[in-house]
Amino acid sequence: MTIATAIPDPLLIAGQAFASRLLVGTGHYADLSETGAAIEASAAQIVTFAVRRSNLGQDAQQPNLLETIAPERFTLLPNTAGCYTAKDAVRTCLLARELLDGHNLVKLEVLGDSQTLYPDIGETLIAARQLVELGFKVMVYTSDDPLVARRLEELGCVAVMPLGAPIGSGLGIRNPYNIRLIVENAKVPVIVDAGVGTASDAAIAMELGCDGVLMNTAIARAREPIRMASAMRKAVEAGREAYLAGRMPRRLSGDASSPLSGLFL
Repeated sequence: MTIATAIPDPLLIAGQAFASRLLVGTGHYADLSETGAAIEASAAQIVTFAVRRSNLGQDAQQPNLLETIAPERFTLLPNTAGCYTAKDAVRTCLLARELLDGHNLVKLEVLGDSQTLYPDIGETLIAARQLVELGFKVMVYTSDDPLVARRLEELGCVAVMPLGAPIGSGLGIRNPYNIRLIVENAKVPVIVDAGVGTASDAAIAMELGCDGVLMNTAIARAREPIRMASAMRKAVEAGREAYLAGRMPRRLSGDASSPLSGLFL
């Protein structure tokens, strides 16, 4: 286990400390070389990938994703992308645990609609309960409903991951008030997952008090993915620092930067 005190302001997930609060995915890149370069530029330590769409050594004739995201260097976060039932999601996590020699940290997502890619909350709750009972450490993709987030935490999920907007939409944080409510009531890390389109979206998520941001498409579909990965790293760092610093109060009237009292006339 990483010693938290060795890292200033660490992100703590399931007892492990991380210096980076940016989590990234591996899809949509031109090739694994670009994937690796973008991950390096992002400085991410947690990397997620779709178990059902990734070659982890099952096909010796195809490039192995683990050669790009070596388990010795990164914390792997296999996810259940493409699953529409709790049964499929649980089966996928069991497959990931078998392929990765007992790896238990997973990202759960159970989709309810192929167009919006919104989560099916009923199936997500079922899968979360079963996975926790099977000994998995579950980071869970969910809607921005504070009550659902609380329920998932009560079930034992190690992080809740509300969407900012639909997966791959790039629309940014559509409901900052609900995200803030989730943050204020959660006792586990809150990580915005989905909807980020550019660096300012990531900064806003962090300024709301989120513990981290997970993204893939915003980097991979940028005109220059590697440069965007670098921008996202800086945005997450700046947003976190701004949150810790505490923003000035909003005012409806002006307030001169230089005081008017004691003027020399």
